[in-house]
Amino acid sequence: MKQKKQQDVKLTKQYPGLFRRLGAWLYDSLVVAAVLMLAGGAAMAFVAILLSLGILSLGNYQDASAYLTEHPVVSVLYTAYLALVIIGFFAYFWCRGGQTIGMRAWKLRLQNKNGTNIRLTQALIRMGTSAFGLGNLLAPFNKEKQSFQDMMAECEMIVLPKPN
Repeated sequence: MKQKKQQDVKLTKQYPGLFRRLGAWLYDSLVVAAVLMLAGGAAMAFVAILLSLGILSLGNYQDASAYLTEHPVVSVLYTAYLALVIIGFFAYFWCRGGQTIGMRAWKLRLQNKNGTNIRLTQALIRMGTSAFGLGNLLAPFNKEKQSFQDMMAECEMIVLPKPN
């Protein structure tokens, strides 16, 4: 009888509260900022190479940074590139192992109800409905502490059990 109770406890899912979710979100925002700095540096290097090869001219722009952020066409492409970097970051970690770096630090995992990793379409739905993290504000009012984006993507966030 004692063994059955221990098994039931192990099978019970624990859902994260708002502050745990926000802690992981804050941690991930710092990691994403660093990734965006690297991506921006790569774009600057690419522009510098094109300038040195004579393929590109800055025209009236002061430097490569101004060219990337102020040119009417290039600034849109640059913004789209940075958005794809952010989307790629979250999609990769959520679909691959269910955890971003911040989620790993806070012992959280994103998964389907059956425990499998989410699909790319679910990750994209989750990102599109998260409202930059504001969807987490719904979690305290839900029985399973699901955020708005979790409900829309039909997935769940759980707290991982402590290793024995």
